[in-house]
Amino acid sequence: MAQPQVIVIGNEKGGAGKSTLAIHIVTGLLHAGKKVAIIDLDLRQRSMERFFSNRGAWTAANEQPLPMPIVPDMGDGKALAKADEAEQLARFDAAYAEAQGVADIILIDTPGGDTALSRAAHGRADQIVTPMNDSFVDFDLLGEVDPVTLDLKKPSIYSESVWEARKHRAITEGRQVTIDWVVVTNRLAVAEARNRRRLEEKMLKLAKRVGFRVGPGLRDRVIYRELFPFGLTVADLSNDIRPVSVSLAHVAARQELRNLMQSLGLDDAQGGSLAPLDAAAA
Repeated sequence: MAQPQVIVIGNEKGGAGKSTLAIHIVTGLLHAGKKVAIIDLDLRQRSMERFFSNRGAWTAANEQPLPMPIVPDMGDGKALAKADEAEQLARFDAAYAEAQGVADIILIDTPGGDTALSRAAHGRADQIVTPMNDSFVDFDLLGEVDPVTLDLKKPSIYSESVWEARKHRAITEGRQVTIDWVVVTNRLAVAEARNRRRLEEKMLKLAKRVGFRVGPGLRDRVIYRELFPFGLTVADLSNDIRPVSVSLAHVAARQELRNLMQSLGLDDAQGGSLAPLDAAAA
């Protein structure tokens, strides 16, 4: 069996939408027929793992089969969060080894912050996807800007973490390894803003300097959040599966998901296999 592709959702700042991005990428891949294993390293919260637990419960109760990811067992997250680094890494290694044997793609959701688990995950990544809000607060983790001129000064702490991950892969594998790093602007407000134009200019400059690509994220839509309790995303909606009233906004959100998947190079998961969704039937 070929080695699975490893996608790491990473950003050392909380609140950037990592878990939201992770569950949408996973469901897009599942609907494309991929065998996806998920590892949630946000040990206390485990939003991604809880989402798919909700999914299993909803589909069973409503007799609506939907594809599910493989979830290697890492035990009680809250207990593991209190364990020492050695035990945490051992449990991660075991879960990762289990996923390697059964999955086409392993997606790892990392916590906000610099932890041993997060560093270990980044060191195994083939692709790192970093969501950031439409804000210089989030950009500060990627690059420092001059407070007077807003000129880009130097890469910041998370850029350095990705550099270390690339170096680790090169050392452990004994060859030059390319980790595809994609930064996506997440939770964008619908209206255009002067701040966004400034931010995009700095991102493009930093991208050339530290080696990432800029991709489209998911806008700040209520519909991305309202489906979470059911364990569903816009990729799951159809004329038969609609736990909420479906509108044209849901159709637009599907296109956003297609654009995201395409930007990540997951071309066979752009949404062409999704069930028809007729907003007029709502």
